[in-house]
Amino acid sequence: MQPGTPDEEWREDCAPRRVLELFATKWTSMVLHTLHARHDGVARTGVLQRSLPGISKKMLTQTVRDMEASGLLSRHVQSTIPPMVEYRLTDLGRRFVEPVELLYGWGRDNPDALDRLVPRRSSRRA
Repeated sequence: MQPGTPDEEWREDCAPRRVLELFATKWTSMVLHTLHARHDGVARTGVLQRSLPGISKKMLTQTVRDMEASGLLSRHVQSTIPPMVEYRLTDLGRRFVEPVELLYGWGRDNPDALDRLVPRRSSRRA
């Protein structure tokens, strides 16, 4: 394949696919948005969970671990009893907040378009 050809631009590791893979779960973007918009980039585990209605403790743990492994968050443990765990957006995480905020802003500005969507069978929205 020649660089710049349509086949090359849409290969499995192309930028659009990599971005979408990052947001394959709804909670990744929600955690980024919540940390940024509600907590100035830093929050303890319990605070973060209370800020995300509908997320289970297990799903939050899995999501923040995945985000930490990908470099979007850093995890800080203070040696108190019980240990206090805090999550912080990394520089990379702050870069990914920008497109998330644009998308969420579009959603707030276009609720009529969202209301016209036919709910998916797996959607909780009815």
